[in-house]
Amino acid sequence: MQKEQAYDRPHRHHYDAEMLDVEEALERILTFFKPLSAEDVPLLEALGQVLAEPLVAPINIPPLDNSAMDGYAVRAADVAGADGGSPVGLRVIGHIPAGTVSDQTVEPGTALRIMTGAPVPEGADTVIAFEDTDEVERRDSGASMDAVYVRLAAEIGENIRPAAEDVLIGDTVLEAGTVLRASELGVAASLSLRSLPVIRRPVVAVLATGDELLEPGEAHEPAKIYNSNNYSVAASVSALGGIPRVIGVARDTESSVEEALARAMDSDMVITTAGVSKGDYDFVKDVLAKRGEIALWSVRMRPAKPLAFGALDAPDGRRVPHLGLPGNPVSALVAFEQFARPAMRKMMGKDMAPRPTVQAILDDPVTNFDGRRVYARVVVYRENGVYRARTTGNQSSGVLTSMARANGLAICPDDRARLSAGETATVQMLDWPEDVF
Repeated sequence: MQKEQAYDRPHRHHYDAEMLDVEEALERILTFFKPLSAEDVPLLEALGQVLAEPLVAPINIPPLDNSAMDGYAVRAADVAGADGGSPVGLRVIGHIPAGTVSDQTVEPGTALRIMTGAPVPEGADTVIAFEDTDEVERRDSGASMDAVYVRLAAEIGENIRPAAEDVLIGDTVLEAGTVLRASELGVAASLSLRSLPVIRRPVVAVLATGDELLEPGEAHEPAKIYNSNNYSVAASVSALGGIPRVIGVARDTESSVEEALARAMDSDMVITTAGVSKGDYDFVKDVLAKRGEIALWSVRMRPAKPLAFGALDAPDGRRVPHLGLPGNPVSALVAFEQFARPAMRKMMGKDMAPRPTVQAILDDPVTNFDGRRVYARVVVYRENGVYRARTTGNQSSGVLTSMARANGLAICPDDRARLSAGETATVQMLDWPEDVF
């Protein structure tokens, strides 16, 4: 089946090595995208996805008046004067398990033993909890269970959950656009639904480029490095609810890049790492220009200054958006956070809510030596009720462990040369650790 375009067709234009701020780059990227089509998926597979249509209740929940606890279904008038000193005796005429509709009627002076969730029988208008009767003493003493003494008066309707208390047939229970959590899936299951119409998950092709790359597990060679970008980017796609398709590694030849991109065309977005700067062997930009259109940008941020974005012409006539991330592993992840994450959320029909931020006092300075917005890798922690942040060591864009140790990105604005230790910084939280928040 032919997939729909993930984005609106842009005017043909070419942003040639423009210097953009982060917001402008993101705005241009997001104009290319729109929500994907809907599909029916089993309930558990719908977790985290967006409901594509309103969910209208086909039944009442609960379907009948039912008991809110284990006890006795009685007439409130029969126990009006009951108390601990003067209990009221009733004849027990039967038992109603959960899931069973009784054909017996509670007449004056009688009671039906009833379990939580069981429909309230005809004639009864209240339920008395076991602990407000002498049931336990009777059972322990071996007395007959054909009678019970009630020690507490009750109002009409007490301990009864009325029919349709939760959901009324015909009501819109969940609006289109709802992000489905465990509770929403439980609601759908309670309505006897086995699947839901949701905006489908985007398929994102992930491609690393470079002659220097080895796959994990291959024998080490001098001057080679192991390919981490495919794994960190693909994992980021998966964490957001997308479906990563790892294409592999394209070597530094046009034919290798061409062949790899051809295998990526059955996707909703292509993410490449490296190959889009001004190096002699950065062939990705040349192949992209042949297959569609590409914009090469310098974004006013550090790490992740070089960025490419464009559209690839697929054989089926679709135009597949392409995001070219820098090759340095930290740069790739920081750029993914700022640009790929919002694009994926838009494809999935979610709002553009950014990562949550906190205001944290810096333990270490953050230096901005070239007028770009700095995203410093930090660990946020709480001390004496105040958020604090310490950097994770070497902030080079090639030091991936600086990202692995971080739970947030401390932002130094492009118009500040330095944030000193003791100053308060805005921190974009990558995680929301339970021991901190």
